[in-house]
Amino acid sequence: MPITDSYNRKIEYLRISLTDRCNMRCTYCMPPEGVNLIPHYEVLHYGEIREIVRAGAWLGIRSVRLTGGEPTVRRDLPRLVGMLKEVDGIEEVTMTTNALLLSKLAKELKGAGLDRVNISLDSLRPDRFFEITRGGDLRAVLEGVDAALEAGLSPVKLNAVIIPEFNDDEVEDMARLTFDRPLHVRYIEFMPIGDLRLHKEKKFIKAAELIERLKKVFELETVEKGAGMGPAKTFKIKGAIGTIGFISSMSDHFCGSCNRLRLSSDGWLRSCLFNEKLGVDMKTPIREGASLEELKELFMKAAGIKPEGHELDRRAELDFERTMSQIGG
Repeated sequence: MPITDSYNRKIEYLRISLTDRCNMRCTYCMPPEGVNLIPHYEVLHYGEIREIVRAGAWLGIRSVRLTGGEPTVRRDLPRLVGMLKEVDGIEEVTMTTNALLLSKLAKELKGAGLDRVNISLDSLRPDRFFEITRGGDLRAVLEGVDAALEAGLSPVKLNAVIIPEFNDDEVEDMARLTFDRPLHVRYIEFMPIGDLRLHKEKKFIKAAELIERLKKVFELETVEKGAGMGPAKTFKIKGAIGTIGFISSMSDHFCGSCNRLRLSSDGWLRSCLFNEKLGVDMKTPIREGASLEELKELFMKAAGIKPEGHELDRRAELDFERTMSQIGG
């Protein structure tokens, strides 16, 4: 029987943070000194993740997305992909990555069953990319994009967090990436997460403003929502191969249609990315021998406490202490 929350939203999508570790230090994701890492013994094992996914699949979970930190730093990742694709009911396994290691892994991940990837790409300028990621190599990321396309991971989405007075002058250049290759560029509104010293000085640019800005440069055609397109408002530049999309997490949030739960790397099943108080401990029960039926009950409990919306406009009241890398964005 499909699982629904208190607002009658059908829960079909599980995001799984595999680790709080990352090989970059993006300014909007974590402080420059890094974070206190979760001890390895507190992180869910692959077998434990599979059993939790099995319980979710019994209740209607159909799509699984692997996140981090950075999921590709987790050892033997293709093995987990294969384990999850073998779970009855799971139709899709996807991943969000910074792509630094993707050029070496894309083919093997595709062979294990990975369906598609979202790649974080906030600048096309090497010096600016280095600054925002605090040391990231843009060339390695672009090689990862090429490898994903060559491996047949489809669609390949490029996620760009648009930061005012930092990378907002690259919006048009990013759109041009869709001209010749089947890339799907998605502009994401800047959210109050991560290093608050930076956020106190920045505002976000509304997705609607970006759409109007791009309409002055390109002829945009609306694209019908389809499988795998997520919450983005999607357009296509006339004549382009790929698409551009806009995720309005702040100005016009999509909470009313949110169909997801989130599993943290230390085993908490959370019903909202932005409220850590709303979670159910899965790790302790599974390590104490919980049955599949007991795990299913925990899934239903997590769905039952899912809030109506994220309430980011009153973020200071939410006791939100961990960074995006720790909660799995």
